[in-house]
Amino acid sequence: MHLKNISLINFKNYSETSLNFSNQINCFTGDNGEGKTNILDAIHYLSFCKSFFNPIDSQNILHQAPFFVIQGTFENGETPEEIYCGQKRNQKKQFKRNKKEYQRLADHIGLFPLVMISPSDSELITEGSESRRKFLDSVISQFDKDYLENLINYNKVLSQRNALLKHFAHKGSFDKGSLEIWDIQLVELGQKVYETRKKFIDAFLPIFQKYYELISGGKETVSIVYNSHLNNGEYAVILDAALNKDRILEYTTVGIHKDDLEFKLSDFPIKKYASQGQQKSFLIALKLGQYEYIKHIKKTNPILLLDDIYDKLDDNRVRQLMELVSHKDFGQLFITDTHPNRLAELFKHTAADHKIFQVKNGQASEI
Repeated sequence: MHLKNISLINFKNYSETSLNFSNQINCFTGDNGEGKTNILDAIHYLSFCKSFFNPIDSQNILHQAPFFVIQGTFENGETPEEIYCGQKRNQKKQFKRNKKEYQRLADHIGLFPLVMISPSDSELITEGSESRRKFLDSVISQFDKDYLENLINYNKVLSQRNALLKHFAHKGSFDKGSLEIWDIQLVELGQKVYETRKKFIDAFLPIFQKYYELISGGKETVSIVYNSHLNNGEYAVILDAALNKDRILEYTTVGIHKDDLEFKLSDFPIKKYASQGQQKSFLIALKLGQYEYIKHIKKTNPILLLDDIYDKLDDNRVRQLMELVSHKDFGQLFITDTHPNRLAELFKHTAADHKIFQVKNGQASEI
């Protein structure tokens, strides 16, 4: 599977541009702020129906323009797939596959698997548990539709339960029977999400560790620990035990919506004890592990986006990374860097087909 072309209208800093891609390696070079990363984000839109960086669609419209449009053609077998994303100000986003509009965007997720590696991935280490849950959910949702459905429904039920807890607090009353209607659904859905997450982490861990060893040269050991309230027993029992606390705080304090991933370097928290280079290697290994896992499940090579690969990585680790991802085991690749000569040098000794695009003032042209 690969992306054959893309066209942008009024997307971020692009008023209008169209690009045809190599089905192997595509490089974008230019100064910071010229729009290299915005092309990768447009590709991300075509796969996930949303931006990697900004969840508010209207904020991705070119300044003072009334709308943006992203269109692209994927080739996956004999039949091309035309994907359209359009957003007008103050209107619902339109997303179409072969001119047929989706009623639910969730139905699109996983059709064109994609993995993005970006400097903003550092949030997975530096920020709170929500960032790590989103990573977990984005990986599993690309190959497990039931998981995505259970997660969406869990969040809906959670919202209803929290609203009821607030209602009880404001009215100064309590009806346990009304709450149990939501508890039963929350437990059923939460248990399913938990089991899927646990199974995924167990299978994913050795793949991730393999990539970290390849990138770092085997100098350190790394691990991921899945922390969940449900590790301590059945969700129904845990939820019932937390009822008094939930009533006081007016929201649900236990459940899979509080899950977290603990990242470790030689049994120590990576946030506190790892260098910037070690943290970057950890994050890249995390994403390459994601790539291999999805590839194995989906039986196709996901698209791989590498944004600013030299950020906090020394030349040796970049070289090791590029030797990995330019191998035939990987599919189509999109890379950004500020130095065209550095990119050209990276691929000078590879037989892989590649294109290099110069990006300047919201315009991209092939060199």
